[in-house]
This record gives sequence, structure tokens and C-alpha cells, in this order.
Amino acid sequence: MQIQLKCSCGEDECPEWAIVELQGEVEIQSSFQTCLKNLHIGVLCRPSSQETYTFTIGYHELTGSKVKMKKPVLVLKKIKRMDVEGTGDGNSSGVELEVVGVIRHKILFKSRPKALISVSRIAGSSQG
Repeated sequence: MQIQLKCSCGEDECPEWAIVELQGEVEIQSSFQTCLKNLHIGVLCRPSSQETYTFTIGYHELTGSKVKMKKPVLVLKKIKRMDVEGTGDGNSSGVELEVVGVIRHKILFKSRPKALISVSRIAGSSQG
């Protein structure tokens, strides 16, 4: 089976994507299990003067860095198309893959998260 790749953006014009790599797991509350599309996980920031990134998830902050990948990875979109090559029945369909972007870097968060709220502040505020 032959699968065709289609890239309409040009070799050097493909949008640049990145992978966010975390150590451990991100657990999703059971109420969100059925609707993961467009789920807001956290806030990813990069100060313009630095090459470090911060990722804030709830009350936890992770610090990471941009790492170049050994080999680039393509982001593809599957497109179903009708067979136009005249194989006889006209009902067979083919698959075409469209290049949506290319990933050359990943943002790696390899250290443990830092708590944004300390236990002593919480205990101190309930006393007064």
C-alpha cells in the first residue's frame, strides 16, 4: 500500500512545533476523562531574555530547557480520498498524509516541581 505525503507549506516554511516532555505523570480528574479535547493543563512561559521555560500546573511550577532533537519529527494529518486511478469499482478509498508541521526541539522538564504555596503560610494564615 502506498501512502502519499503532501506538503503545501514548502520545505523551509513548515510551522515549527515542539514537544513538551515531563518526568512522571499528569493525572486528570475523573470529571474530565470524557472531554480531553482542548483541556487546559497549565501555563507555559519563557522569559524573553533566557533559554529556560517554566510550566505552571495548579500550585506546582516546573523549570525546563529547550533541547534539540537528534532527528526531526513530522506532524501529519490523515486525509481520506476517493480512488481516482480507475481501478474499476470507484468505491475504494485511499489515504493521503498532509504535513502540518515539523518538530526539531523539545522542552524538557527533568527536575521535580517546586510548590508555589508553602505549608507554613497556609498554617500561619489560619491562626490569625
